Amino acid sequence: MESLCLCEPRLRPINQHLSLPKQTVISKPPHQTISFSRTNLNVVSCSSKTMNADLSSSSKEVKLWGGRFEESVTDAVEKFSESISFDKALYKQDIMGSRAHATMLAHQGLMSNSDRDIILQGLSKIERSIDNKEFVWRTDREDVHMNIEAALTDIVGEPAKKLHTARSRNDQVVTDLRLWCRDAIDKIVSRVKFLQVALVTLAKKNDGLIVPGYTHLQRAQPILLQHLLLSYVEQLERDAGRLIDCRNRLNFCPLGACALAGTGLPIDRFMTSDALGFTAPMRNSIDAVSDRDFVLEFLSANSIIAIHLSRLGEEWVLWASEEFGFLTPSDAVSTGSSIMPQKKNPDPMELVRGKSARVVGDLVTLLVLCKGLPQAYNRDLQEDKEPLFDSVKTIMGMLEVSAEFAQNITFNGNRIQKALPAGHLDATTLADYLVNKARLGSFLVIIARVVTIFRRLFSQKIVLFIWGIPFRTSHDIVGRSVALCVSKNCQLLGLSLHDLRSINPVFDEDVYEFLGVENSVKKFSSYGSTGSQCVADQLGFWIDKLNISNN
Repeated sequence: MESLCLCEPRLRPINQHLSLPKQTVISKPPHQTISFSRTNLNVVSCSSKTMNADLSSSSKEVKLWGGRFEESVTDAVEKFSESISFDKALYKQDIMGSRAHATMLAHQGLMSNSDRDIILQGLSKIERSIDNKEFVWRTDREDVHMNIEAALTDIVGEPAKKLHTARSRNDQVVTDLRLWCRDAIDKIVSRVKFLQVALVTLAKKNDGLIVPGYTHLQRAQPILLQHLLLSYVEQLERDAGRLIDCRNRLNFCPLGACALAGTGLPIDRFMTSDALGFTAPMRNSIDAVSDRDFVLEFLSANSIIAIHLSRLGEEWVLWASEEFGFLTPSDAVSTGSSIMPQKKNPDPMELVRGKSARVVGDLVTLLVLCKGLPQAYNRDLQEDKEPLFDSVKTIMGMLEVSAEFAQNITFNGNRIQKALPAGHLDATTLADYLVNKARLGSFLVIIARVVTIFRRLFSQKIVLFIWGIPFRTSHDIVGRSVALCVSKNCQLLGLSLHDLRSINPVFDEDVYEFLGVENSVKKFSSYGSTGSQCVADQLGFWIDKLNISNN
């Protein structure tokens, strides 16, 4: 007898290098492994055409919850209340949960094994019909759960009516949603990793290229382009970490919490939790059906990704302009103008920048939706799905097109090289030169300590020589040097030693080893800095972590 797994194998987190927080696992009573056989597979026989004909009936049917009602809802209420138009995206998760639930019910003696097999066969038939786009979704059946359950009743009859034992749509929908979010997170983390690989590969191609670094959108200091690209890789790593943390927190099972209070029937929630790949059942049944923290956290993580991608998009859009000219996108990732024949626009990254507003808006929608809800479940929560689905779809597209853009751009080294001299980018390095000036060996330090006793007997210049120049003093000296450059319309490297000494006599010939962007970059040595060796170490770290080939 061959056993079939009730659920798809749970995907492992993509970035295994990110450490996962430990989970507190609830101890669980022993039970049997869930499995079912292929026996009685011919119990149910119903053609898709027959099923579709039944489902497409135009007459209204009695709701599965309609026992206490004497009249049906109006067409306007039914149209306003339906969610099948969007929550049908949960059909695989809903069927997965029903399989686990039916098998648990049979194991606990709440339905027969024969009824279980009939239900499982019917669910497989429905799943194939949906996969093949043959299933008819009916708005009068409200949502994905009622559509599938009613269709199951149409196919197998009475056994289907036992499936909802010890289950409410309240715990059913949030179980579906957690399963869906879990899969979506795995897909997004994979896309994040792909973009990281694209950026690291782009960095590898541009070894040694120096670009202006900006603060306040004003030129600040020279940096290696590789250093800049790797800064986005670091942001994406945190993004992936947030998603994996979120996945870890949401991976607890609400199924069996029922409407809000649980049930008096002898169900085994640990059994269904295991079958669906969850860490454990949720401890509190009220929290289980009302919690949407995991959706808020997921959409928050997506929003931060969107902001990071928007910042990347903004930078590349600016750099592709004639005013910068630092990069050129290939035709494969550019668009033209309907009226201006010369235009070549970096539209994909403009749209990445624009769609970030949409992802943030999805988060805000959920925050406002949840802010006034009392415990436990409220119908308002039906509105959590469209923003969730939209956020995931949008962020997936943003990640994909950003990676595509990164693979199809060229940095214009000549244009960048011509632009580098402007802005006095080496000014801070010159200040560091002055701070380091006249550092002494241990013997001279001892002398210096003695000299301080007679400090008033020595000139300021000697004191500066012995102790080095305080940074605030060096900042002022370099500031006046820059002002001299502005008056002479030159760069710091263009000042003569006489010019520099006219500002302060501390300057020596060795000052020119610190001036110019190439010399400036060479002087950076602190951990994580833009120095050549530091950046080479950073690049090597990411090549190893992301398993990127050196070829």
